[in-house]
Amino acid sequence: MKPQPRILVMGAGGIGGVVTSTLLEVGATVTAVSTNPRIRAAVDQLGFRRVEDGEERVVRGRIAPAPEGTYDLCILATQPPSVEEATRTALPHLADDAQVVVLQNGLCEERIAAIVGAPRVIGGIVAWGASMPEPGRYERTAAGGFSLGRLSGEIDDDLRRVGELLEAIGPVTLTRNLAGARWSKLALNCAVSALGTIAGERLGPLVRQRRYRRLALEIMTEAVAVAKAERVTLEKVAGTLDLDWIALSEADRAASASMSLTAKHALLLAVGLRYRRMRSSMLAAIERGRLPAIDFLNGEIVTRGAKHGIPTPFNARVVETVWAIANGTQRSSRETLDRLCAPEAPAAPTA
Repeated sequence: MKPQPRILVMGAGGIGGVVTSTLLEVGATVTAVSTNPRIRAAVDQLGFRRVEDGEERVVRGRIAPAPEGTYDLCILATQPPSVEEATRTALPHLADDAQVVVLQNGLCEERIAAIVGAPRVIGGIVAWGASMPEPGRYERTAAGGFSLGRLSGEIDDDLRRVGELLEAIGPVTLTRNLAGARWSKLALNCAVSALGTIAGERLGPLVRQRRYRRLALEIMTEAVAVAKAERVTLEKVAGTLDLDWIALSEADRAASASMSLTAKHALLLAVGLRYRRMRSSMLAAIERGRLPAIDFLNGEIVTRGAKHGIPTPFNARVVETVWAIANGTQRSSRETLDRLCAPEAPAAPTA
């Protein structure tokens, strides 16, 4: 990869817009691509409008309807259901040694490796949040950076160069255990996205309710069990959230209250409040009439759990409910979320 690469960003939603505008701001050569004409028109007219800490910055640039020319680095920032199509669209425009960074939630690296080859794939775990409240206007909803790694576990010069480039957006950690970091983030996403999508709210008010935290813990516990069956060594999320520890034990499930359970609720509350302004990208996709990424999140847990004979009833109910919301047979509401809550979880008031 060249020291000053020509960069292609596929996708201009919340994450793609923040990535593109920040890289443009520091002088990188970037082309963003979106199939959404409203986003393209808004950026052409007003520029990328990025809001951070209440301050709006405007970065001039344009969004193309398709890739143009040849690129040394491709950053995939679409929703998971579109990532393979976006990769195939980008591939004819990539240099032979171009690296492909996968920013999607879920376990998308293997899918992209099947298209471009595993040696070119860099997994990028996003530890910050962003939304696009209106076309071309991007709001960073949580601080954080990236964890980057390869399927092989190797840390090479191209991986380091990509890390240096993304430091403009947030702090970067290089990992030799991409699978462990990715599965830990997947477990967290399965819970966070489920709460936000099904309730139709931002995360902050939801994690204040004990019954919703208990549901999140049940969802993550199933994900951890499946990860162990896949022989994955989990990494801490953002260096703090230990999924092995937070998973519910049989003693936790049997107790209405205990020191262990209280500590797990407290940690989940703290993490949730850190990302309190985060709004589910799956919910945004449904509102825009697009396919939700549920099969790439909780659906992965259900599918892989079945392969190992591990029951995943909470994740299965989440998948069913999100598809019902997407199909219009249910609506996002707290009442819908309440129906998924663990029957043994106490319906306590706000903690």
